[in-house]
Amino acid sequence: MDRFHRRSEHTDTRTARDCRFCSALDPDFASRPPIDRMVVPKLEDTASAHLTEDGYVKHRIVELMRKRAAMVAAPVLQRSA
Repeated sequence: MDRFHRRSEHTDTRTARDCRFCSALDPDFASRPPIDRMVVPKLEDTASAHLTEDGYVKHRIVELMRKRAAMVAAPVLQRSA
């Protein structure tokens, strides 16, 4: 083992997959770097499953945009006396 590579642990995963949540809802998903699109395959498509911090932040931004759109689209009820 050379000093430039870490020792592989038995829990390391060599595979990842695209985040389905981000790919469905983020219009800029295709322009992200490939590593920012990836999530750990054993977890659900959540922000914390992303492999990079940038992927995590962009996932959270998409979640917030979705919440904001739902709030704007919700009908506002008039207050009555």
